[in-house]
Amino acid sequence: MTLLTASHDKLLGYLMSLLGRWHDAQDVLQSSSLLMWRKFETYEAGSNFVAWASTICFYEAKNFQRLAGRSPLMFDDDLLATLASERLVDLDMQGRRITALEQCLNEVGPAGRELLRIAYAEHGGIADLATRLQRAPRTLYNKLTILRRRLTECVQRRLQEGAL
Repeated sequence: MTLLTASHDKLLGYLMSLLGRWHDAQDVLQSSSLLMWRKFETYEAGSNFVAWASTICFYEAKNFQRLAGRSPLMFDDDLLATLASERLVDLDMQGRRITALEQCLNEVGPAGRELLRIAYAEHGGIADLATRLQRAPRTLYNKLTILRRRLTECVQRRLQEGAL
């Protein structure tokens, strides 16, 4: 149960990339979790749990698409398999990217972090934020663009430094 809980967000993101809809991904993760619980004896302790669980999620997503027939993203089996394998590689990098982003956010400074938090964590629109801060929306867009660029460059640099 601990392994599943620790991997929940990764698996949900994986299913989102396959299904394209949040509610569908949640439904499939729930059914996959039940199946994992029943088949847990097939998991080899010490091996990559996310790889094992994502295989189950992949087949549950295929089954969901076949049965639901209502998914706006109807992929053939080959494309779905390609997307799944590429997303699995991406999941392995996710932890390193998050660590790098956290380090880079410390370099941005308090004002920049606050602007990012308001814009993204509170899911507010830039126009509303500009009104609250009594600034022009274009000014905030420009600041966010600069911050995003700085963060992107910093994360890429840190990931490259870690690979050396």
